[in-house]
Amino acid sequence: MLQQVIYHDMISGTGSNKSEGSYVNGTNSKARCIIFEPPFPNAHDIHIEVQAVQHYFPSPALSCVEAPPIIGHVSHVTISEPNNSYSEPSEEPSTSEDKKELQLSAGLLDEFMELAKANTEKDLETCGILGASLNNQTYYITTLVIPKQESTSNTCQALNEEEIHAILEGESLLPAGWIHTHPSQTCFLSSIDLHTQYSYQVMLPEAVAIVIAPTDSERKRGIFRLSDPGGINVLRQCQERGFHSHPETPDGSPIYEVCSNVRINPHLSFDIFDMRLRSP
Repeated sequence: MLQQVIYHDMISGTGSNKSEGSYVNGTNSKARCIIFEPPFPNAHDIHIEVQAVQHYFPSPALSCVEAPPIIGHVSHVTISEPNNSYSEPSEEPSTSEDKKELQLSAGLLDEFMELAKANTEKDLETCGILGASLNNQTYYITTLVIPKQESTSNTCQALNEEEIHAILEGESLLPAGWIHTHPSQTCFLSSIDLHTQYSYQVMLPEAVAIVIAPTDSERKRGIFRLSDPGGINVLRQCQERGFHSHPETPDGSPIYEVCSNVRINPHLSFDIFDMRLRSP
């Protein structure tokens, strides 16, 4: 399946140098690649006003009233030979059935795994944030932002979250969840993952947590949500940090579950913003 990948700069204006080459994606298909090398703006040319705000992102951040220029690698991937099949949703009982459908591309998962490969080989986690738009009562995940981050074998902390805000707001997207790897563990949500997922799900009930676990022989990837209201209530009342145990839900339901209303859409194009490649 052919995929077209375009890298472009995120600073408007002229004076960018560009060069052409080839890019080999995760399926070993060649695609045309245009690479721009933007000039850096002078510090005195940038006027930024910031103010602290309250929000539910995993950690405190600043919201930029005027976003600073962001320089990173942006991939726009289009599927040029779509087929007409959709994967079937999970048949496991779920409290997600009353929520809007969410669709994402299998290519986005594959590209994320390729971009996380270097970390995975070092037994380091990699994380990214998912951006979605709402159309006809369906959420479409069309953007993946991979922020600068600090990782260990079982944790991953996003840095410079104001850049994530700027991208999502600039693209008029909602934070629809997150994706991360378990390079040497099984496919599940840890207690820290549960708190991270809570911060997204209270903003958007349809938000998902995607776990990629390449060494898990039974489940290589999972798409999860906190059960609602059971898991949501447990996390709302929990004030602990770090790895810890959680009490059972009042109704006896699992604290999180496999999503039943998420579909893999082979027609869906997407953008990837890899901020780890941002020039210093």
